[in-house]
Amino acid sequence: MNAADKSRSSETQEAAPRVIAWESTRACNFACVHCRAEAQREPDPKQLTTQEALNLVDQIAELCKPIFIISGGDPLQRKDIFEIASYASSLGLRVVMSPSGSNLTAGTFGKMKTAGVKMISLSLDGSSPEIHDNFRQVPGAFNLAMKNMSMARKSGFAFRVNTTVTQHNLNDLFNIQKVAAEMGAREWDVFMLVPTGRGKVKMEITLDQYEDTIQSIYKASLTSPIPIKMTCAPQYTRVIAERQKETHQPHTGGRGCMAGNGFCFISHVGEVFGCGFLPISAGDIRQQKFKQIYQQSSLFVQLRNHQLLKGKCGGCEYKALCGGCRARALSIHKDYLEEEPYCIYKPKNFKHQ
Repeated sequence: MNAADKSRSSETQEAAPRVIAWESTRACNFACVHCRAEAQREPDPKQLTTQEALNLVDQIAELCKPIFIISGGDPLQRKDIFEIASYASSLGLRVVMSPSGSNLTAGTFGKMKTAGVKMISLSLDGSSPEIHDNFRQVPGAFNLAMKNMSMARKSGFAFRVNTTVTQHNLNDLFNIQKVAAEMGAREWDVFMLVPTGRGKVKMEITLDQYEDTIQSIYKASLTSPIPIKMTCAPQYTRVIAERQKETHQPHTGGRGCMAGNGFCFISHVGEVFGCGFLPISAGDIRQQKFKQIYQQSSLFVQLRNHQLLKGKCGGCEYKALCGGCRARALSIHKDYLEEEPYCIYKPKNFKHQ
């Protein structure tokens, strides 16, 4: 075993996620046009039971103390969700929640506080009812989002605003940012669409629009009244690195694609994925221990090895930092190690074959 292999072996043995998203249920009152989960009205009878969910939390806590995102569907559709959240909090996990917002009340915020939930994410995909409601496929969704943000603020409960970028709201992004800041959001998280579930390729912005968007988001972040984060946009780390290099600052942008490499997604039935948009299972917690899946599954071991990246990503000087979106590569190229299809950057030392 050479030095590089020894190093990767050691990293595999010590690998632990910093963030875990658990799809607690697929039940949801909304039917958003971009939905990864293709959420449904009723819960799947095969979803993890209360005891299975508590056992999962035990296994996670034995390995690490990550940010634990309880998502869905709508997690509030589970009657046991506060019991599970409270248990996770008691074991040292930093619990955050991503409700759909369809049934939030002042009482709900009180229950979340008691359960140790630190923050919630609320979606806003348009700065007006016309844009947001069309996207959410629910009349009145925009007004409901405003109501929920107001309730969160009055309850002293931290929330961040999530926005998914598609053709429908590309020209509305900074109006959304303004609304989020005015409503008291702690952070604005901008998601670049990955074409899975209901999110189709035709909803994607173009390559040039993609690059323009991440460049403009970076520029806006320098003066934004609230922090801006980008998700499913690993190229954003390259933009940050380029700009910080120009001003001789040390890189502070973190890593790009974290699928299986600092992050994982656990489905409502217990399957473990690199992320929620990469539909290749690394294992099943009903059959294997979580630690074994995360550290030893061949999928995750490959995702953590940027030397395996192909095409332009494999020859890019930013591959260890950015990594390219593995889910988008799978969606477009049918190979999660192939080059990122939504990147116009030309690596300095790479020549197309």
